Amino acid sequence: MNTLAHGFADGAGPGPWILLFPLMWALVVGGGIFLLRRTVGRRRALWRQGGPDHGERSPIALLGRRFAAGEIDEEEYWRRLSVLDEQFGPRARGEAG
Repeated sequence: MNTLAHGFADGAGPGPWILLFPLMWALVVGGGIFLLRRTVGRRRALWRQGGPDHGERSPIALLGRRFAAGEIDEEEYWRRLSVLDEQFGPRARGEAG
């Protein structure tokens, strides 16, 4: 251990600077983990909200509210939903579903 702290016997060697390399790699790995968790966290938040363009104001959500309120009947709901699903549904955005 004396060699690590004070260099080799003749004074030439890595010395205490050798401890910076593991510290540097720990910072690189820690930063990568931080960025990965931050990205995954944002995607999960968007998924919980229903996607970036499917919030409370989406046409499908509006249709569902109108059906729940009794403004349209079941036949009208399913007819309009099939049209909206082609334009705004998961298949229109290229998602699996």
